[in-house]
Amino acid sequence: MSATSTPRPGRGRPARLDPERTVTVALDLLDEVGLDALTMRRLAEAMGVRAGALYRYFATKHDLLTAMAERILAEHALPAAESMASATSATSADSASVPEGPAGEWDERAAALAYALRGALLAHRDGARVYAGTHSFGPGTLGFADALVGVVREAGLDDPDAARGALAIVHFTLGHTLEEQAARGGAPDARTSPERLRAAVGSDDRHPHLRAVLPTLAAADFEAHFAFGLRLVLDGLRTHRRRL
Repeated sequence: MSATSTPRPGRGRPARLDPERTVTVALDLLDEVGLDALTMRRLAEAMGVRAGALYRYFATKHDLLTAMAERILAEHALPAAESMASATSATSADSASVPEGPAGEWDERAAALAYALRGALLAHRDGARVYAGTHSFGPGTLGFADALVGVVREAGLDDPDAARGALAIVHFTLGHTLEEQAARGGAPDARTSPERLRAAVGSDDRHPHLRAVLPTLAAADFEAHFAFGLRLVLDGLRTHRRRL
């Protein structure tokens, strides 16, 4: 049953309203109608309550989006971080020296966390837009962030650079996923953008460099684009580490 078809409670039976259920219904509604159509009033209708009742737990829509972002990371990204941390702890207990981790070198583990974040954002329609700018301090967000910063610190960067390095990975992942979800149908005319790009570049010599790389620019190979960009970020951190 879709979020918008959730039955209203019977007469005399108030709808069950709590933060957890509200976020669950909000994510279901997000997948159904998208972020632009997700309003507090529409959410209240889906839950069978008055719109004002939602403000008991979420004073603004931004507060609701922050809770939704926290749930997205807690359910889809944090498990990867916890699994990595558990494996590292188990390996460390058997050795006097602390290894870089059973999943490989630090950059491989950083890449795994970046892919986990991307997968979390892609798990819901407009997931990257929900996450952008929310700044949750819940256990899912903090747990994932702690794992990522820890991996970058193990690369040998000092604390300020480790923080900025982790932010670079998150910002690249978020920006790429925003564009990816838009190109997959979230933005008007997104599905025709490759054809429009080819027509705009044309076949003459006004844009020779764009014409040379047009097959790659017009391709919707998001996996390859993400892998290449992430590799550049990690290579940059590796080079920076060697200069220290």
